[in-house]
Amino acid sequence: MKVKGRGLGRVAWTVLLAGVTVMGGSAAGGEWPQILGPHRNGVAASDERLEESWPAGGPPVIWQRSVGRGLAGVAVAGGTCVLFHRVGDEEIVEAMDAASGRVRWRRGFPTSYTSVFVDDDGPRCTPVISGQRVIVYGAQGGLRCLNLRDGEVLWEVETHRVFDAPEGYFGAGSTPLVWNGRVIVNVGGARKGAGVVAFDLKTGRTLWTAVEDAASYSSPVVATLGGQPRVVCVTRLNCVGLDPRNGTVAFSFPFGRRGPTVNAATPLVLGDRLFVSAHYGVGAVWAKLSADDVRILWRSDEIMSNHYMTCIEYQGKLFGIHGQERLTPGELRCIDPRQQRVLWSVPDFGYGAAIRARDRAVFLKTDGELVLWAPDMRRFRPLTRVTLFDSTTRALPALAGGRLYARDRRTLKCVRVGRSGDTAR
Repeated sequence: MKVKGRGLGRVAWTVLLAGVTVMGGSAAGGEWPQILGPHRNGVAASDERLEESWPAGGPPVIWQRSVGRGLAGVAVAGGTCVLFHRVGDEEIVEAMDAASGRVRWRRGFPTSYTSVFVDDDGPRCTPVISGQRVIVYGAQGGLRCLNLRDGEVLWEVETHRVFDAPEGYFGAGSTPLVWNGRVIVNVGGARKGAGVVAFDLKTGRTLWTAVEDAASYSSPVVATLGGQPRVVCVTRLNCVGLDPRNGTVAFSFPFGRRGPTVNAATPLVLGDRLFVSAHYGVGAVWAKLSADDVRILWRSDEIMSNHYMTCIEYQGKLFGIHGQERLTPGELRCIDPRQQRVLWSVPDFGYGAAIRARDRAVFLKTDGELVLWAPDMRRFRPLTRVTLFDSTTRALPALAGGRLYARDRRTLKCVRVGRSGDTAR
C-alpha cells in the first residue's frame, strides 16, 4: 500500500472506461434504488429525460402525502417507492406504489434517538433496494433487512451496540452499500476495529470488519480498479479503499479534521480518478487510483469545499456547492478538476442537492426552490424555477420514471419533470 502526493501541480486527464468501471448498484430504466441514484453519483438511469421547460405553475404534482420526521430520501425500484421516516417513537418503513402513492405495507421499529445539534430526530439514511430486499439504517444504528413484497423483517442488527459505536453528532448517517451479497456499512466501531463492516445480505451475519475509524456522513461507493473491486469509503478522518470480498485495506490517506467537523459528501470515482470534498478546512482531494495505490494529484480548500452536497459530473467537469451552510452563503461552482480551476461561480446561490439526466439537471434547494438547468462549463444556464416547498428541504430527491420524488419536513411530493423508457410508451 502506498500514498503519494504531488502537491498542487496540474495533471493529465485520463479516463480508462474500458478497464475502470464505477459500480454501486444496478438499475433498470426508471429506477433510483439507493442514495444518489443507480451509481451513487447523482446521475439518473440512461433512459431518463428531463423536460426542457415546465408549465407556468410548475411541474404537475402526480400525488403527495404527509410524512414524519427525518432527512432520508426515498428509493424507487420495480414500481415501488420506499419511504423511511419517524412518527412518534417509531422509525417507519413504508412501501408505496411509485405511480400512485398507495401504501402497500408499513413496518415500524421503536427508537429513542434524540439530537442535541439539530431539531430533527428522524432517520438520515436513504433506503437501499436490492432485488426483493430493502435495507434501512436508523439513526441509532439499527440495520434492518425487509422483504420488498410484504415488509417481513428478514434480519436486524443493532450495530452501535454490537460494535460499540457512538452515535456521532447527528446519529448514523452513512447509507449502506449492497454489493455481491454483502451489506457494507460505515458503522464507526473504531474501538473494535469495526469502522467499516460487511454483513451477509441473506442472513445479517458479520462477514468482515475493517479499520479503526469512526463513522462519517459520507456513503461508500464501489468501483472496479485494475480489474479488482474496491469500496471507497470516507470515514471520520480518512479515505480508505477496501477489498469488498474480505475487508483488506488496499489504500488509504488522511481526509478530515478533529473537532466539530463532518465529512458528508459521497466520493466520486471518475475512471481512475477520485474526487472527495468536505468543508471545515478539509477541502478537496483529486487523486489517481489503481487497485492497490492512491496518488494524490492536488489538495485545495479553495476549489470546491462541499459542506454536504455531492458534486455531479458532466463532460469531465464537476458542479457543486462551495461553502458551509452555517457560516457562508452557498456558491454554485463549475470546476475543471484536471486543471484544478474554477470555471464559473454563482454567489449566494444557496444549498441543496442536484440530479443530472443526460444534458439536463435539476437542483432542489433547501429553501424549497426547484431549478431546472443545463450543465455548461461556460456559465450557469437556468431554464426555469419553481417553489416546490415552503419550508426547509434537506432530504435528497430521487428521479425515476420521469417523476421527481422530493420531501420537506411535512410532505412527500411526486411530480412529473420528465419521461423515461418505462413511461414514454
